[in-house]
Amino acid sequence: MNEIDLAFAPALEQAQLIRRREVSPLELVQIYLKRIQSLNPQLGSYFTVMAEQALADAKAKTEMLTTSKELPLFFGVPISIKDLNPVAGVPCTFGNPALLNNILDFDDGVVTRIKQAGFILLGKTATSELGSFPYTEPTGFPPARNPWNLEYTPGGSSGGAAAALAAGLCAIAQGSDGGGSIRGPAACCGLVGIKPARGRVTHAPVGDRLSGIATNGPIARTVADAAALLDVMSGYVTGDPYWLPDPEPSFLTASKERIGRLRVAYATSIPPIGEADATCKQGVLQTVKLLEECGHTVEEKCPDFSGLVEPFQVVWQTSVAASGLPAEALQPVNRFLLARTGSAGEYLQAVYQMQMVSRLIVAFFDTVDVLVLPVYMHSPIRVGEWANLAPEETFQNIINWVAPCPPFNATGQPAIALPVGFDERGVPISVQIVGKPAQEATLISLAAQLEALLPWIQHRPAVATN
Repeated sequence: MNEIDLAFAPALEQAQLIRRREVSPLELVQIYLKRIQSLNPQLGSYFTVMAEQALADAKAKTEMLTTSKELPLFFGVPISIKDLNPVAGVPCTFGNPALLNNILDFDDGVVTRIKQAGFILLGKTATSELGSFPYTEPTGFPPARNPWNLEYTPGGSSGGAAAALAAGLCAIAQGSDGGGSIRGPAACCGLVGIKPARGRVTHAPVGDRLSGIATNGPIARTVADAAALLDVMSGYVTGDPYWLPDPEPSFLTASKERIGRLRVAYATSIPPIGEADATCKQGVLQTVKLLEECGHTVEEKCPDFSGLVEPFQVVWQTSVAASGLPAEALQPVNRFLLARTGSAGEYLQAVYQMQMVSRLIVAFFDTVDVLVLPVYMHSPIRVGEWANLAPEETFQNIINWVAPCPPFNATGQPAIALPVGFDERGVPISVQIVGKPAQEATLISLAAQLEALLPWIQHRPAVATN
């Protein structure tokens, strides 16, 4: 297998190659570091490359291959970590240049689990400032670009993670999602992205600051890889504010199980925003047709999200105030959100309203098993397309674009983004499938069924293979 094929091999396949001693962790890390050095200046996908640490870890793990018989699942496989998640001894910038020297002395809980699974950390990937935006263009850093077409965004806030993975600059990626920040970048870059159910993934060793709307999750090239990384991330840590029992069987097992006949709802119009553009609509209708051909029952209907828009905004924008950064250190849209932040009472009232509407949305799933929606309402924007707009206009554009995603951050339901094709610009088309509370396994089994019908793994961006 040549270096390009190795770089684009699924993470589970890389793990098997390592176990069979057909490739070493050191060889894989060297391949990825060389690719990062070559491609990252164009893509802006990594803020920090942990070359020295990665090489040292890879050498140690390569030596362990000769002596260790019991190895964790992803032993020696290289992964990226989003720069909203602390890694001990490494800068954690949160996408703000004022925090370039913000070096923390602890690992985030998901980072601890990732290390325990045997992964090697390659570096910290680019994020929008404070994770606030669905594009990744923070002041003081190069903008992250979509490997499929460099003129377009890879999405946000996990835009660097998705760009790096799509370009073969890591084997698999960790992301986080508070309003679509895993699903959107996965969609823009032709990847599988899972927003887990609330309580599935720990917030340790810190806490949850946004009333349960945000969570960490996997971004991968295959459904099986995403499922296996979700297995790694999952599990309760003492003191977590929300938790779910461990999946039984595992999510990786679910990716191999035959799915029974499901009741599928779908929509291409999102109330109160309106109809998705032709490309996003095409992805949904194409997917629904495949599901119908597989024997699932299909019906066009959708919950009404109208009552959720305002309270979700109130909860979301408080993350800017919670950062503790002064207004002068923020980008214009975050400065605008900071100025809009109200009292603690207004925040709690918004949480109450959000939870009340969420109950109605979850009740919709009493009569359906999954809901198929667009991920975003229109195709990816160009890099810098909204840079010169007034903050108020940009914020409204964001709300209109990402509308299908935030409702399920509010409800805490699991959702998965899947690639289904390309548009005329060569940018991927994707769909979102939402499941019942805590039913990631159903989504994973269904996604695997679709993946078998629309195999994606053979697609690679030209910029990453020349």
